[in-house]
Amino acid sequence: MFSYLYLENNFQIKKSFHLRIFISIFIIILCFVILITRFWYLQVVLHDDLTEKANFNRVNIRKIQPPRGQILDRNGKILACNYPAYGLDIIPRLIDKSDNFMERLNPMIHISISDQKRLKRQIGESNRYMKLSLRNNLSETEASWFAAHSFEFPGIELRAYWSRDYPQKSIGAHVVGYVGRITDSELKKIELEGMLNNYRVTDFIGKRGIEKICETTLHGKIGIEEIEVNSSGKPIRTLRYVNPEPGKDIILSIDIELQRIADQAFGNQRGALVAICPNTGEILAFVSKPSFDPNLFVNGISLEDWKKINSSPDYPLVNRALYGTYPIGSTYKPFVALAALELGKRNAIDQIPDPGYFEFGGRKFRNSGGTAYGMTDMHRAIVLSSDTYFYSLGPEIGVDALHDFLKQFGFGQIIGIDLDGERSGILPSTEWKKKAYKDKNDQRWYIGETISLTVGQGYNSFTLLQLAQGTAILANGGLYKKPHLISAIKKCGSNEIEEVIPITNYQIPLKPGNVDAIKMAMRDVIRYGTARRAFSGAAYLAAGKTGTAQLYSLRDGYYRAIDERLRDHSLFIGFAPIYNPKIAIAVIAENAGWGANVAAPIARKVFDHWLITTKNYGNF
Repeated sequence: MFSYLYLENNFQIKKSFHLRIFISIFIIILCFVILITRFWYLQVVLHDDLTEKANFNRVNIRKIQPPRGQILDRNGKILACNYPAYGLDIIPRLIDKSDNFMERLNPMIHISISDQKRLKRQIGESNRYMKLSLRNNLSETEASWFAAHSFEFPGIELRAYWSRDYPQKSIGAHVVGYVGRITDSELKKIELEGMLNNYRVTDFIGKRGIEKICETTLHGKIGIEEIEVNSSGKPIRTLRYVNPEPGKDIILSIDIELQRIADQAFGNQRGALVAICPNTGEILAFVSKPSFDPNLFVNGISLEDWKKINSSPDYPLVNRALYGTYPIGSTYKPFVALAALELGKRNAIDQIPDPGYFEFGGRKFRNSGGTAYGMTDMHRAIVLSSDTYFYSLGPEIGVDALHDFLKQFGFGQIIGIDLDGERSGILPSTEWKKKAYKDKNDQRWYIGETISLTVGQGYNSFTLLQLAQGTAILANGGLYKKPHLISAIKKCGSNEIEEVIPITNYQIPLKPGNVDAIKMAMRDVIRYGTARRAFSGAAYLAAGKTGTAQLYSLRDGYYRAIDERLRDHSLFIGFAPIYNPKIAIAVIAENAGWGANVAAPIARKVFDHWLITTKNYGNF
């Protein structure tokens, strides 16, 4: 009995022992499984996140914003530059979600609703270790306050950066353009172009004008500083430092003082002016009135300022010299006259009777004001601006021949100036009309429509840049020099200048005698004709043509009774000196009436400054 009990007890002991061993082995295996699973989770699933975190803890990578290149006028005067500013950056991973830091900041540093929304969106789209911009352009008081209280805001850092400044303000704003915050669509475009890394440290990009066209040249390349830090985040040493590469300076052909003179000459009048050097194609002045202050856009325009600009009936953001297309009235006549000479349709000495109207197909096309000039040749027709003489050229030349000839001067064409948004306007032809109208009855061309074209009305619609370019070509005897604003590119801190010389030049095959006939007539417009008062006492000999473009057909009634914005445009084209011209110009004053009364005096002030004040006169 004893033996049986002993064996049974021994069996129970062994069974209990084996169970404990099994449980122990199971626990050990389970621990290993858990450990291996954890290793796998850390090494594989969290690998990228932990690697970035480890590197962040060990190495602090600071990206350095490059100074943006300056924009200068032809004499080195600053049109766009940089100034040191302060902003706040936030590192989302270091921010406690329960910390309402916005409320704690707001008493001293206001964070706008738009900035808060932008930040919230960026946090959702970006890596949580990445620095994001919280607020730019802190005042000195705000920056000083935060520097003293930064310990209260873990995860928020004070950042020094370069901000943009436009010291000329509204003068030349349509040429220079401005920078503004990078939008989501622009960010996607930058990413597609493989340039995202170069924009990690800036919030700004060129939006308009030269700032936009030359963005890549002006922006520069970011620098990098890699700093090894300890577990407390204190710097130990600099592992690597790569200097930022400043953007290159852009030197423009415009003279900012000439630009200012032209801008001031308009007063409160809407309009545009383009001045070109005929020998080089350099744009000397490029004015659009009214203008705007580009400084308003740099750090985000306020709602009040945006409403003021955007709701203005004068559209100050529109570049009238580039976007605006206009009928050009009698300033078209010298080009139509040259076409008649070159195509053999009329001799300069041929005379026609001018009873004050031209009759065709039972309809009378009348002179402006109904004036009758009697027997009139080409010279007299240009000097006195006889509409009847030019009406008579319409059926003789024909719309297609006129189109093909004037196309060479740039009318109705994209000139290709170094600004964005240029429009082609309309240089009519029979083919153009077929494409412009869907109804076959509207596609037919009528000779009466050609008659209207010869005095710059009808379907004609050109940019002021095209009119100025055509004038420069005429002044240059038919030599086409592509107009341009960018004169040179200069590397920061170096005297090395890379000149930008357009290569698109060609000679229009014109007979010198025909060109001289037109020039002499335009000279006498200044001496004895419609522009004589505006240029009375000028110390130089200029050539020009006034123009008045009709917007509203006034058959009966009083002109001043119609809406001011439907009144005639005032225009002038000209070049000076007449021999070896140094400047060619086109001016439009919107709804200002006679070209001789408003546009010509504006041109006179520009000529006086360029030829006399700055002594760019040569031989008068």
